[in-house]
Amino acid sequence: MTTWNEVQARAATPGSRILNEWRAQQEAQRVITNASNGATETMASSDPRVVELLLGGYSSASGVNVTAESGMRVSAVYACVTRIAGAISSMTAKVYKRVPGSRQEVLDHPLWWLLNEEPTPRFTSASMWEHTISKMLLRESGHCFIARSRSGAVRELIPLPWDAVSPRRVEEGGSSRLRYDVQDVRTFGVDQDDMLHFPGFGFDGMRAMSVLQYAARNATGNAAAMDEYAGRFFRGGSHHSIVLEVPGKMGDDAITNLQTAYANKYAGLGNAHRLPLVLTNGITAKPIDINAADAQLLEARKFQVSDIARAFGVPPHLIGDASGSTSWGSGLEEQNRAFLAYTLSQHLTRMEQELNRKLFRRAGLYIEFDREAWMEANSTAQGNYFKAALGGPGSGPGWMTADEVRARKYLPPKGGESAQIYRPPGDAPPGNPPPTGAPE
Repeated sequence: MTTWNEVQARAATPGSRILNEWRAQQEAQRVITNASNGATETMASSDPRVVELLLGGYSSASGVNVTAESGMRVSAVYACVTRIAGAISSMTAKVYKRVPGSRQEVLDHPLWWLLNEEPTPRFTSASMWEHTISKMLLRESGHCFIARSRSGAVRELIPLPWDAVSPRRVEEGGSSRLRYDVQDVRTFGVDQDDMLHFPGFGFDGMRAMSVLQYAARNATGNAAAMDEYAGRFFRGGSHHSIVLEVPGKMGDDAITNLQTAYANKYAGLGNAHRLPLVLTNGITAKPIDINAADAQLLEARKFQVSDIARAFGVPPHLIGDASGSTSWGSGLEEQNRAFLAYTLSQHLTRMEQELNRKLFRRAGLYIEFDREAWMEANSTAQGNYFKAALGGPGSGPGWMTADEVRARKYLPPKGGESAQIYRPPGDAPPGNPPPTGAPE
């Protein structure tokens, strides 16, 4: 537990940008006076960077301080973050143009390359999305700087470290806007129009709610504490808990010598199964079976996995926990669909809205992640979808042509009837009068 004196000592260390900002906040803080009892309350800094740097992270119920780095050392947290970030980074960000009653994909738009291949020379697009989304889940927001040419065209999308960006609210022309102070190699200010800010849930206009800080803090701290305890539990090798019975009475020095001699020869993984156990002078060894408390520890570790998965919104089976595989649906396909509908889609929607309002500004174009790509992993579901889309006897009219389906599978078009939408015999195309003799 970090003491207040240790905090003050860290704050007195010169040269830290975050600490300098914290000291400036402390100097400018307001003192609220309670008129009823004359007590005063000092408003403490709520900057999560300050909490992490000065206090070593957010304290959990287990006493373990939780940070983004320590959280990622917990396998369940690591798995949840990589599943969400990996799923989103694998989706293609497509550019569409609005046309009357429909939309048209723009295949040669310059933003396509930045969003799907190389946003900046140091990053691939997959790495950029994984970096940004991991900061959104573990910290509270991910940031990408929009580097523009003199004409305003987007040249690069540059991911920024979370602790290098400081948002602040400014009032301009009667409206509230955000400005960002950035210190990454160089120090510069950024207007909100030139910063892609991807917040998590609960955005209040400056910062959002970190999943790790709010929903999974205690579960992560408990999991980290139990991992450490389990490591110590098995540190003794094959005989992790044993009693040596000695006839008669032994002095303190003799007990210590016997314990040391036994530990040096038989304890530790390096000594497991290496030497046979030889005891003399009437000494007997009795192993102790796992007790009820340790059995509950193992059960609690399983619960922490599902608790962390619940906080991140990831089906437990996706992070290796099959015990709750039916809680999200009747099968894995339904669970994957639920993961897309209730977890990924909320992140994707926030990201799409941020991209569209910063990159296009109502230009008739918009970006949308290809959610249907998730069906590629399930050939049965994909076959049923395309079968219904094409239509046919027993399926009714279609809404896709065979060439459109071929295009989704990156196959060349056939033309002719393959470019026409199927309609049952006697079914008139929309807008045309029904054939003669057909019922009105």
